[in-house]
Amino acid sequence: MNKMIKGIALPETKLMTFNPRLIYLLPRIICILAIAFISIFAFDAFDPNLTVWKQIQGFAMHLLPSFILILILLIAWKWELIGGIIFVLIGLGLSPVIYIHNYYMNGSVWMSLWVILTITFPFILVGILFMLSHWNKRKQAKIVD
Repeated sequence: MNKMIKGIALPETKLMTFNPRLIYLLPRIICILAIAFISIFAFDAFDPNLTVWKQIQGFAMHLLPSFILILILLIAWKWELIGGIIFVLIGLGLSPVIYIHNYYMNGSVWMSLWVILTITFPFILVGILFMLSHWNKRKQAKIVD
């Protein structure tokens, strides 16, 4: 049945149709890539002036955020809504902290905003996509029932 607006028949369209498999995989892929990107920063722990043991300690310490993000990814993989909320909260919560830290280091608003865009925004996006995946699954389950 076509909808009518002021006597004009509008064709029926499906708004916001998504491939369910894409909605399922996209947040996981983006999250893995974002964690890999964050992990690259751990390599700055290697300093030739330090002993091997100190370098390994520093490397492990720099990888702690990556390990925490992997744990949250595992939670989100199982419980998408909870994981999505956690990722959004982490992204939004850390954005001001990272912005202030970078602004004091470089004095540039634009560079600090770029750092926010590259470090925290992917996790906000991942959180939103995990929540969309959760709602898409619920919608698909209602259609099946």
